[in-house]
Amino acid sequence: MITNPEILQSLLQGSLSTKEEMLEVKKKKGELFIGIPKEISFQERRVALVPEAVSLLVSNGHRVRIEREAGLGANFSDHDYSEAGAEICHDPKQIYECDIILKVAPPIEEEIDMMVGNQTFISALQLVTQPKQILQKLIAKKITAIAWDYVRDEEGVFSTVRTMGEIAGTTSILIAGELLSSFSSGKGMMLGGIAGVQPTEVVIIGAGTVGEFATRSALGLGASVKVFDNSLSRLRRLQNDLGSRVYTSIIQPKVLAKAIRRADVVIGALRGTIGQSPCVVDERMIESMKQGSVVVDVSIDQGGCFETSKVTNHNEPTFVKHGVVHYCVPNIASRVSRTASFALSNIFSPLILEMGDKGGIPELIRSQKGFRNGVYIFRGILTNEVLGKAFGIKSKNIDLILPGI
Repeated sequence: MITNPEILQSLLQGSLSTKEEMLEVKKKKGELFIGIPKEISFQERRVALVPEAVSLLVSNGHRVRIEREAGLGANFSDHDYSEAGAEICHDPKQIYECDIILKVAPPIEEEIDMMVGNQTFISALQLVTQPKQILQKLIAKKITAIAWDYVRDEEGVFSTVRTMGEIAGTTSILIAGELLSSFSSGKGMMLGGIAGVQPTEVVIIGAGTVGEFATRSALGLGASVKVFDNSLSRLRRLQNDLGSRVYTSIIQPKVLAKAIRRADVVIGALRGTIGQSPCVVDERMIESMKQGSVVVDVSIDQGGCFETSKVTNHNEPTFVKHGVVHYCVPNIASRVSRTASFALSNIFSPLILEMGDKGGIPELIRSQKGFRNGVYIFRGILTNEVLGKAFGIKSKNIDLILPGI
C-alpha cells in the first residue's frame, strides 16, 4: 500500500501513466515533382514508369503527374495510374511544368518548347541523330538533361542499355521463329530441334548483350548456334557466361560466308562504338543463303550489319530480297512494350527515390559517378565533349562545375 502523499498525488495526476513509445521518424529530404508525358515518337509504345512504380514513389511522398493515355501502348489504363496516386492530365503543357520530366524517347522541338525552364529532363540520347537545334534549345532553357542510356550502375554497367539488349536479343529469336513458320510465308520450320529431326541452324553476329541473349534463347529451343564477333575477349566471356560450349569464331569473311550459306536464321547484333555498326555481311553472302531463310538485323538503328538491310517498321516489318526474309525494325523493345516498361521502371524508380533521399538532382549527380556519366547538359551548360565537338558548341567538364554549386 502506497502511503507517501507525493507519490499518491503524482498517480492521481497521471504523470506515471504508461506513455506511447516515440520512434525516430526519418527526416524527409525533399519532395520531387515528376511528369510523364505520352510518347509521340513513331511506334514508341513504352512508358517510363508503370503504375506499381508510381505507387511506390507516391507512398514515399513524391508527386507524379502523367499525361492522359500515356500508358495505353503498354496496356496500362489511366485508371491504373490514378489508383496508384498519379494525377492524370489532359493538357501535355501541364506535364512540362513539372520539375523532373521522365520519358523514353529523346526530346523533340515541340516538347522542349512546352518546358518552362530550369528543369531536369531524363530520356534516351541518340548521338547519331541528335539535332543541333535540340541541344541549343535545352541549353537556352537551362535544362539539366540526363541520358538514361549513358547512366552506369554501381558495377559500371550501362544498366538500361543492357536490359533493353536482353529484351532485343530474346525477342529477335522469337521473331525469327515466327517468320520461319508456314503462315508467315516461311520455310515451315520450327526454330529449335526435336528427336530425329535436324535442328535449325542459327548464326549470331555479335557477342554483346543482344548476341548473348539471342544465343541463350536459341540454345534453349534446341537450335544449333554459331556466334561470330570481332573481339576474342567477348567470345571468351560469352562461353564462360553460358556455362556450355558453343561454336564461336572471329569474323573472317570466308568462315562467316560458309556459316551463313548453311544457316536458317542469321541475327545481326554487332554494334559500333561510335556511329555506324560495321557492315560485315555483303549482298553475295545473302544471295548464297537458302530460300526462305530469315535475317533479323537488330543493329539497324546504327545502319545495320547486312548490306541488304533497310529500315522497316512494326506495321510492315519485313521484306524479301534474294529469297531471304529480312526483319529490320529499329525499336524491337516496343514490340513487347509492357515487359520493356517494367524493365525501365525497375531502373528509374530506385534512382528517383535516391534523388529524394539525397535532396535533389545536384546532390545525386555529385555523389554518384555512374549517374553523373549520363549528364550531357547541366543547368544550361553542355557537359558532353562528344556532342560539343560534333556541333561546335563549347562544353565543360561537369566535375569542374559541381564544386561551385
